Amino acid sequence: MTMTTSWTEAARLIHDAQRVVIVTHQAPDGDAIGSSLGLLYTLRQLGKTVDAAVDGGVPPYLRYLAGADDIAPSLDEGAWDVCISTDSSDEARTGDCGAYARAHSRAVINLDHHITNTGFGDVHLVVPTAVSAAEIAFDWLTNTFGATLSREAAQALLTGMVTDTLGFRTSSVTPRTLEIAQHLMRAGADLTEITARTLDNRSLDTLTLWREALAGFRLEDGVIWAQLPFEAFERNGVAPTTEFGLSEFLIQIDKAMVSVTFKQESDGDIKLSMRAKLGFDVGTVALALGGGGHKQAAGATLRDTTLDAAVAQVIPLLKEAVTRGAQVIR
Repeated sequence: MTMTTSWTEAARLIHDAQRVVIVTHQAPDGDAIGSSLGLLYTLRQLGKTVDAAVDGGVPPYLRYLAGADDIAPSLDEGAWDVCISTDSSDEARTGDCGAYARAHSRAVINLDHHITNTGFGDVHLVVPTAVSAAEIAFDWLTNTFGATLSREAAQALLTGMVTDTLGFRTSSVTPRTLEIAQHLMRAGADLTEITARTLDNRSLDTLTLWREALAGFRLEDGVIWAQLPFEAFERNGVAPTTEFGLSEFLIQIDKAMVSVTFKQESDGDIKLSMRAKLGFDVGTVALALGGGGHKQAAGATLRDTTLDAAVAQVIPLLKEAVTRGAQVIR
């Protein structure tokens, strides 16, 4: 779908608005929460009444961010002039909070960096070349509005950039990415703290899940994978919303070109998290499965299936992706 990035039109909507609501995707990561809080702080600074929500609230490892408690875990009342959907490639990913916010807002701004964005909403700020939604929020707030970012907003936006680039290590990183990071650090963002709290921090619950999943990991033809049935959450007394992150660990294995984890939800859905080394592409596989993302990091949800059936469906596709990547690298 062809979309026009409408910086000034989106700014006009905000200028004319009094009440704004910000929503993002379910199982939010650092970019989802970081871009939400960066927008929240700065739009409040501009005099707007701003609410924010995401299904289930902010994950524990991101609650160090100032204002995290301002992001509600549910949304069932209120009306707004504008809804901003950030870091979500499609409407379904925003869950119940997103559905309610869109239905009770006069206009919807779609702010995202995924190439698989479906083009929902009234005004689009979709930039697939951006490393994160936080980068787009930064450009919009500073270039279009001319806003001066507070330390809190800068910390949130840099969190989004750090987490979505795995510490500025993905192929999408450009010199300008680092220039923006410098700007945010000059505004007060603490890169050391962000890295320590997001990339170098794992909960005991997460380690417990990793132990279960790693017990049965497989590596074949450059593809490494692990499964986690829903019963593992119940068996270990761990919340299904616990941050998982195993696919990032698995892709570090030297003989693995592509990694994928299969995580079973309480409703039976299978959540796929895929990662790839430089030169390999899991984004096209995710797109074929109804998901989205980037070449080196992507995901999808499979419904009405089992873990074994999901593995049988997905692993051959990823093996083909390894073969294609190996041909390109040669």
